[in-house]
Amino acid sequence: MDMQSMPYNPDEALKLDNQLCFPLYAASRKIINAYTPYLKPLGITYTQYITFMVLWEKDSIPVRDLCTRLHLDNGTLTPLLKKMEEQGFITRHRDSGDERKVRISLTDAGRAMKEKCSDIPRQIGSCVRISPEEARELYTILHKIIDG
Repeated sequence: MDMQSMPYNPDEALKLDNQLCFPLYAASRKIINAYTPYLKPLGITYTQYITFMVLWEKDSIPVRDLCTRLHLDNGTLTPLLKKMEEQGFITRHRDSGDERKVRISLTDAGRAMKEKCSDIPRQIGSCVRISPEEARELYTILHKIIDG
């Protein structure tokens, strides 16, 4: 369906069933909630989990890069990082090359969390009932939206 070529009808446009944003929102909440039984025993939230994923790929990165990678603003990420530091998972330190930049690094406890989370993607995959082909197609479509 080409939304651009359809005549605009305000009554139709304001129906929840005609909103692309709503099923995206509801699906996102459902999937994030599916992570709770796996993350709660580890004492972490979904946002902390995805932060760990970025840091497991590349440790000791500037906060700005972390914000960019997670599509989060500094105001959202800073309290989360503070909590992760209090939990002993990360350290925050000034960049030796540029004192204005704060870098985030994993501690031994943060690196150890990777092993504890290693089976979560498989477990979550079994909760989402779409084929691998549908998952790849959805991933591509969602990144078209995310990347603009």
